[in-house]
Amino acid sequence: MHSLRPALLTDRYELTMVSAALRDGTADRPCVFEVFSRRLPAGRRYGVVAGTARLIDLIREFRFDPADIEFLRRTGVVDDPAADWLSRYRFGGEIDGYAEGELFFPGSPILTVSGGFAECVVLETLVLSVLNHDCAVAAAAARMVTAARGRALIEMGSRRAHEEAAVAAARAAYLAGFRFTSNLAAGQRYGIPTAGTAAHAFTLLHEDERAAFASQVATLGKETTLLVDTYDISQGIRNAIEVAGPELRAVRIDSGDLAVIAQQSRQLLDSLGATETKIIVSGDLDEYAIAALAAEPVDMYGAGTAVVTGSGAPTAGLVYKLVEVAGRPVVKRSEQKATIGGRKVAVRRHKPTGTATEEIVVPQGVPDHRPNDRLLQRSYVVDGEPVSLPTLDESREHLRQCLISIPWEGLKLSAGDPAIPVTVVPAE
Repeated sequence: MHSLRPALLTDRYELTMVSAALRDGTADRPCVFEVFSRRLPAGRRYGVVAGTARLIDLIREFRFDPADIEFLRRTGVVDDPAADWLSRYRFGGEIDGYAEGELFFPGSPILTVSGGFAECVVLETLVLSVLNHDCAVAAAAARMVTAARGRALIEMGSRRAHEEAAVAAARAAYLAGFRFTSNLAAGQRYGIPTAGTAAHAFTLLHEDERAAFASQVATLGKETTLLVDTYDISQGIRNAIEVAGPELRAVRIDSGDLAVIAQQSRQLLDSLGATETKIIVSGDLDEYAIAALAAEPVDMYGAGTAVVTGSGAPTAGLVYKLVEVAGRPVVKRSEQKATIGGRKVAVRRHKPTGTATEEIVVPQGVPDHRPNDRLLQRSYVVDGEPVSLPTLDESREHLRQCLISIPWEGLKLSAGDPAIPVTVVPAE
């Protein structure tokens, strides 16, 4: 069984529109599509752009091979002219957008795709699939990083997600500031540091807890982490220090009242002379649970399900809308889903101190430049050719700086207005 090529990771109606546009002569009409969010998920004060580099790589590979074309013909998805057009498909347009790691808000034009109608519309499903997933994970992960207050986080959600989504989620979480992932494919593909030692099954395999710990230490050394809550946590800690000595790197606790247990565990470790042994906690942690542990003696958090599911917001709510045809703004006017026509340019406005105050979006024009303004869009694809992209670590640093720049109220976990307002300046 082989993996699907990017070209078939799409909805049928994209190709039926191509067929009709080819037939009526509108397929090559110059168009501009924009990706944006009408609103943030409930309780969120910012979104995080993530997945753009993954998307550009997939667009580079977006081709319909003979087997794809045969399937589309056989199932009646496309007619012969469309099949011929798809067999020669190569995106030849332009893609611009916000940098990975940039914050976005309702109305932010985070990605702009321009070219002929057919070559742009066929990318819609792929664009939204990648960005809605990765942006959702990155936003949730960023909130967890803020809640952790500088303590390290491990992403360990692979078993709670589709196998490929797990790799993408690990990348998005690392972008957001997580320090490690448990996913080895993410480590290989993106160079993310990996972490992980043993599960309860390894302890249960052995005759007793001491034997399991002795085996692990003999194999991995005292720099390992021992999982101490398979049976009795206090006795587990005593067994761990008895086997590994006070030089043991860390113990992990995966259940129970973590606030109380962390305090008791720290006291017990200190009484055993293991004053440098770290405490790692895991077990259905989200940003609120992590924030609740801020005052406790926890050194590292492991988060899984909440990360890979966007912590209750599994999609960023992004849409891909046509905003310009042949240089003419086009507008969707339905009451609940209205759009603003025209290609847009966006800048982030800041105080001299560096604090962001506002995002300015101008349709069909350029914002008036003020000191401390920062242009938000950059080129990703020019004449169909991808341009050089920042590294994942550079994007990670970009997000860190962006989070520093927003007003402190924007980092609260409680529901509230977006961290900064977006002002759309009417076109002249």
